[in-house]
Formats: sequence, C-alpha cells, structure tokens
Amino acid sequence: MRDLKIPSQRHPEKAHKVDNPQPKKPDWIRVKAPVSEGYKTTRNIMRDNSLVTVCEEAGCPNVGECWSQGHATMMIMGDICTRGCSFCNIATGKPSNLDIFEPGRVAVAVKKLGLKHVVITSVDRDDLEDGGADHFAQTIRAVRKQSPDTTIEILTPDFLKCEDRILETVVRAKPDVFNHNLETVPGLYPKVRPGARYFHSLRLLQRVKELDNSMFTKSGIMVGLGEDKQAVTQVMDDLRSAEVDFLTIGQYLQPTAKHHGVDRFVHPDEFSAYEQAAYGKGFLMVSASPLTRSSYHAGEDFKKMRKARYIKLGIES
Repeated sequence: MRDLKIPSQRHPEKAHKVDNPQPKKPDWIRVKAPVSEGYKTTRNIMRDNSLVTVCEEAGCPNVGECWSQGHATMMIMGDICTRGCSFCNIATGKPSNLDIFEPGRVAVAVKKLGLKHVVITSVDRDDLEDGGADHFAQTIRAVRKQSPDTTIEILTPDFLKCEDRILETVVRAKPDVFNHNLETVPGLYPKVRPGARYFHSLRLLQRVKELDNSMFTKSGIMVGLGEDKQAVTQVMDDLRSAEVDFLTIGQYLQPTAKHHGVDRFVHPDEFSAYEQAAYGKGFLMVSASPLTRSSYHAGEDFKKMRKARYIKLGIES
C-alpha cells in the first residue's frame, strides 16, 4: 500500500523531475503554526467522520486560521487525483471506488461545525464516466437536508472527459456558488496544468450561467508561476466575458522541490492593483492577496458578493 507521506509515493509522476530551488518566503507570506483549541476541535471532527480536507492535502497556509474558527473545506471522492498538475500537492494515482456514505458524513460534519457557509471540493476523477458529478449533487442535497440554512459553495473539476450534459447534474442540485479555478494564464497551461484545457474551463463557467443565470460563479488563479501582468489582465477579461462574479488571486507557493518553481513573490501592492483592476472590469467580488485561496474567508466574501448583486439590481437586502 502506498504511503502518501512519502513524497516519491505521493507524487510518482514527479519523482524523476529535476529539483527546483525553493526560495525563502518574504515576511508577508509567513503564518503561525496551528495550535489553537478551535483548530484541534475541527481536526477531530474531520477525523471522527473519516473526511478529507483540501486544507491538509494541498498544504494550505491558512489552515491554522480557518480551522481555529471551525471552517474547513471538504474534499470529496478520496485523496488521490487522476491528474498530475505541476503546482499541486494532492497525491496522484489511481483512486479507490466512491464511498456512497461520504455525502452523509460531510452533511453530519457541516452540522457539527455549525457552518453557515461550506466549501466542498474534490480531486479530479477522470476514471468516472460522469467525473463525479452525481456524487457532488448527492453531497449538496445531503448538506441541504441536514443544514437547510447553510449556503453551499462547490469547487469542481473541469469534467473534461465527460459529456456536456453532466454539468446539468451539478447545477440542478442548486449550490449557491459554482467555483471552478482556471489556476493560471493560458500560456502556462502546458507546464502548470497539462491535463486541462484553458478554454474548456472558461466555457464550463459560461455554461453554468447559461443553465442558471441566478447562480453565482467564481474562479481563481495563482500568480508567481511565470505569468506577466498583461496575461493576468486578459484572464480577467475572459472571465468577465463568461459572466463570472467572483475572482480570487493568490501567491503560488511551491509544495516541494519537485513541483513547479516559484518565479517570484508578488508584492502586496501588486495584488492591490489587480484587485482594483478587477473591480473596474465588473466583478461583484474580488479577493487578491498573497495568502488568498479559493475558500479563504469564503463565507464572509459570499455575503459581500450577494450584497453587491442586490445593490446592482436595486434590491434591498
């Protein structure tokens, strides 16, 4: 059996790659180690319900802050991904069969944590005919049943190898936010996200709006991978052409020496400039900072985004 704590077994597709230097992080990137009682409580609830979180699997720098507040991003369909993106710390390989009881366990954990907003993501499951779309839908419905007042945000794979109709399965389950990350600019896809297609991901987000125009859509990219400012601006324009409501931009942090190298650490002032530019292009909500991640402060940001829509439509919240 594979030991996913051993890098060569966790990422066999990267084992042969030349090491990339890991530069020292600047002061604005540093975070405190997770030690609070709230963190331990959240961790115990995840363990007791045999749940996987992207917070741990992807090595998120915000895990201490989020878990101390009882916020965790659930990762469904296992902890092994069928893709091998060069930036990602999630294990790569052949996943196990879906756990039919997992949607129920996620719902129980959401209720125990008392979450008012939950983010549910997954590994890529190219081995499944529907890419895991029905499993997403079942999880959404299970959470709705247990916690009807909780708003639900999903962060999905691209369903690249599935029929177009598969997307309807997820949209019909009525998540409050449909998130799918572009991750980087199109010119870097061959190196950073080789198993994906930029314009397919963009079209996926556009189709969500076509299926349900009232649903909030969201996407994000990392910077510091080798992109330039013009390419980032073009991604903003592409996302607005797909009517995406919410944009996140965060600093790429290299998980190991075998992963894609950090090209540079983007200064907080540059993130502020990206945020201002994105709002100018019409996004309802923008989160751009070195430590921004898809689910970072997701609940608070959802409220801000919903309020922005109400104001735009002239509706009292």
